[in-house]
Amino acid sequence: MRRTGPSGPSEIPLHLDRTAEATLPVQLAAGLRDAIDRDTLRGGESVPPTRELARRAGVARGVVVAAYEQLIAEGYLRAGHGRGTIVNPDLGRSAGPRRVAGGSELRDPEPTRRRPPLAPGAPLSDATTRPAWRAAWREAARRPLAGSPPAGDPRLRYEIAEHLRLMRGTARSADDVLITAGAREGLGLLLTALGTTRGHGLVVGVENPGYPSLRGVAARHGARIVPLAVDRDGLRTADLPSGLLDAVIVTPSHQYPAGGSLPLQRRRELLEWAGRTGVVVVEDDYDSELRYSGSPLPALAALDDPLSGSVVTLGTFSSTVSPALSAGFLLAPANLRGLLEPIRADLGAPVSSVVQVALAEYLAAGELRRNITRVRRRTSARRDELSDTLAGIAGVRVRPMSGGLNAVLEFTGAPDADAERRIVARASAPTSQFPTGLGVAALGDYWQHHRGAAGAGLVLGTGGPDEGEFRASIAELRAMLVAESRSLDS
Repeated sequence: MRRTGPSGPSEIPLHLDRTAEATLPVQLAAGLRDAIDRDTLRGGESVPPTRELARRAGVARGVVVAAYEQLIAEGYLRAGHGRGTIVNPDLGRSAGPRRVAGGSELRDPEPTRRRPPLAPGAPLSDATTRPAWRAAWREAARRPLAGSPPAGDPRLRYEIAEHLRLMRGTARSADDVLITAGAREGLGLLLTALGTTRGHGLVVGVENPGYPSLRGVAARHGARIVPLAVDRDGLRTADLPSGLLDAVIVTPSHQYPAGGSLPLQRRRELLEWAGRTGVVVVEDDYDSELRYSGSPLPALAALDDPLSGSVVTLGTFSSTVSPALSAGFLLAPANLRGLLEPIRADLGAPVSSVVQVALAEYLAAGELRRNITRVRRRTSARRDELSDTLAGIAGVRVRPMSGGLNAVLEFTGAPDADAERRIVARASAPTSQFPTGLGVAALGDYWQHHRGAAGAGLVLGTGGPDEGEFRASIAELRAMLVAESRSLDS
């Protein structure tokens, strides 16, 4: 049976058994009643005209008329005026949440929940609302639909290789680029490839503190996680172990969340160590393009050998275009790409062809670089505003920022995890001005095991809301920090 509703027609299965004792009208009424009780048919939705349902069910129209009349009498259906027979709109209004088999509740989808204004990881880009992206999307939608090769749309791979050459100093072929559904999907692809070739459970080193998301991906793939020490310049390469790790995940351009940039000498030490030990270096290049002070250092991939190297670079368009695209890329030397391509061929392309073509159009027109320039200006202005607003609070220091979309506030003096928890709890509470709270995170949450003697503090995002909301949110955070300043400074 076909029903019509806000989403258009769909099929409702009905089974009639001509050998059963129950008459056909009784069976049909029971099937419709069950569909309504199970919420397959919902209040206000139309049921088929009697002639159409009779034709589909292979019964006389009188069978359907009798079943409808019975359900109208029971209150399940209502004879509408000008729109045929409908399910009684009043059904379920006073019965609470609808339920499905097993007793679980079936609720209407909630509206998209806004991110708290200071939540780390929120992008600042509004690229998809601008004419350039809309034009690229229209051009992609205009073309005949065709599937992309597993490694990705060839033109997009070329444009990404060119973009990385201009922005990150990597003179690499488009063949070295594989399209991914983001950094996490790219890391999962790499770990799958390594797991099939290493012949043992993977051991993955992660910066401590570090990015919880990629650490979680490695753990989900069954890897044993080993924390690696960092300082204000990033990963401490002199302390790297030998004979233990299969891969190491690093954020050399902007250590997360501390913000340090790995010096050139350490980058060379890391590559020399990786070549000597056979460890794969996963370069999470998550917001290197958003550096707004100082000259960027070359990406690890730019220092690596394109044929027999050790570096796999993960990139995404989440911060520079929109996270809604769920699109990114992976850059790998030929020896590692040979491990990745067969698995990608088995799994297929993870990003829709329309998105890939639109991104290729957007990059080819130079719009991504123009948008990055806009985002840099905005993040730089927000850095200044944040530093000015939070300056002078006893026991609180804003760690220097050279780029990126997050900031770290350190509690000076002795570590005070209790103060950290109190402020995070208070900042998470909804208010009339901020219904989702402020969304700041505890610095301690970014440590793999324990932070030892490291200080307490907060991690907050500088992307997301409009300028007025950002200004109001950091003013609210200042008031909370001032209220806690005595305990932070003690």
